[in-house]
Amino acid sequence: MVDDDPFVLELVRLVVAELPAVRVVTFENAIAALQYCQTNEPDVIITDYDMPGLSGLELIAAVRQERHAAEIPIMMITASGHGAVRVEALDRGANDVLSKPIEAAEVRARTKNMLAIRRGQRLLAQRSSWLEEEVHQATAAIASRERETILRLSKAAEYRDWETGSHIVRVSLYSRVVARQMALPPGEQETLFQAAPMHDVGKIGIPDSILLKPGVLDPDEFNLIKQHTVIGHGILGGSSSGLLQAAAEIALTHHERFDGSGYPNEMVGEAIPLLGRIVAVADTFDALTSRRPYKSAWPPELAWKYLDQNRGTRFDPACVDAFRQAQADAEEIRAAFPDGEGAQQRQGFGASAAAADGL
Repeated sequence: MVDDDPFVLELVRLVVAELPAVRVVTFENAIAALQYCQTNEPDVIITDYDMPGLSGLELIAAVRQERHAAEIPIMMITASGHGAVRVEALDRGANDVLSKPIEAAEVRARTKNMLAIRRGQRLLAQRSSWLEEEVHQATAAIASRERETILRLSKAAEYRDWETGSHIVRVSLYSRVVARQMALPPGEQETLFQAAPMHDVGKIGIPDSILLKPGVLDPDEFNLIKQHTVIGHGILGGSSSGLLQAAAEIALTHHERFDGSGYPNEMVGEAIPLLGRIVAVADTFDALTSRRPYKSAWPPELAWKYLDQNRGTRFDPACVDAFRQAQADAEEIRAAFPDGEGAQQRQGFGASAAAADGL
C-alpha cells in the first residue's frame, strides 16, 4: 500500500488487514514502493493517485515494466472526480479504481476480489509449470524410444556384418567431435551423435555372399553393395521424427564424395548434407584403422594421411580440418573403444585404399 497521507495509509491498512492471512507492507512515497516491487513480488498493490515525486499513475506504469510484476492486480485510490483520471489509470495497467472518501466494506470487498484474481493466477502458473514438466517428460520418453529404435536397428545390422558395436560407437563419437570443432549448435551435435549409428543399417538388405566376402569386390558386387545407402534411406525415411530423418539423410549420403564421384547420387560439394559429409570422414577413418575381412588395420598415421590426401576430392576440406584439429580427442576415442581381440590381430598391412573405398 502506497499513500503520502499517513492517516489514510493507516486507515486503509487496518481495513485490509482484517482479511484472513493478509500481511500489509506500507510506503509513504511511490519511489520506495517501486524499489520494493523490483525485488519482491506482492500479491496486490493499492496506491494513491496524487503523490509527490512519483505519482500513482507513474508507479503503475513503472511496475508494469517489471516482468515479474506485470500481472499483479493493482487498485488505485483517488480523490479526483475526473473520469479521465480513472480511464488513464486503467489504461496504464490498473485493475480497479476506487474513489475517496472510501468505505471500509467496499475496500475490503474489492481487495478480496483482487486477492482471488491473484490466487487464480498463481494456481494457473502452477498448473502451467506442471503441464510443462509433463510435456518435458513425455518428450524425453519419445526421444528415448527414438534412440532405442536406432540402437536396436543398428544392432540388427551388426548381426549381418563383420563390423562390431565398437565401430558404430566410434563413428558416432568421431562425428560429434567434428561437429563440435565446426561449432555446430549443441542440438545438432546431439542429433548427429544419436543418428550416426544408423549410417550402414541398409546392409541388412545386402546378401551375405557379398557382405562377408573375404576379398575385393568385383564391379557388379560393388554396384550391389552401393545399394545399402538407398536401402538404409528406405528403412529410415518418411518418419516424422527429426532424429530418424537425420539418420535417413546420413544413411543415404555418407558415401557421397565432395568432387561428385561418390554414390548413390553423385552429389557435389555442399549439395551433400553436412551430416553426411561429417560421417563420411568419421566412417572412413574408422574403416581404415579397423581390421576387415580383406585387409588389416591401417596404422593411424596412414589413415590421417589418407584423409589429408583426399581433402577436397573425396572429403569436405572443412570436415577434414575439423577432425585434424581434434586429432587428440579422436585418438582417445579409438583407444577407449577397441574392437575385440580377434579384430585387432593384423594379417600384415597392405590392402589398397581402393579396397576400403565405400566400405
